[in-house]
Amino acid sequence: MPLWTIYHPTEAFAEVETRQAFATKITSFYTAIGLPPFYVVVNFITVPKSFAWVGAEQPTNTFIRITISHLAARVPEDTGTHYELTASLERIMKPFIADKGYDYEYHIDQSERELWRINGFIPPPLQSEEEKVWARLNKAVPYDGHPVVKLP
Repeated sequence: MPLWTIYHPTEAFAEVETRQAFATKITSFYTAIGLPPFYVVVNFITVPKSFAWVGAEQPTNTFIRITISHLAARVPEDTGTHYELTASLERIMKPFIADKGYDYEYHIDQSERELWRINGFIPPPLQSEEEKVWARLNKAVPYDGHPVVKLP
């Protein structure tokens, strides 16, 4: 799953329509490369200005901090691919952050797919027929050959 956690002051992303539009853009990016829509989770976390500090000072401008976790698929470990990915993400963020004059920072973590579960299911292999079923249904369902995790 791509998990985006967007930390923002109260005045940023105040309207549900803005949050919906941003989440839709983010989700569209990942579904365009074949991930099921429900893999994409976007959390908007309000942080009052008096609770945010950058360089031991409270920001004078609106400051947005984003963490992005990639679990469903790992980006290859090369500078060119990293540059392409971050350029694509910048284009997604631009109308919602940079164009509004907000300051921002983000980073991307990549976790091992084997450590990821959805409703207890081990997700099917990337771009497999089983994952395409999950994408079509937009939810996790049992599938043939589903590995079973046995609990004690």
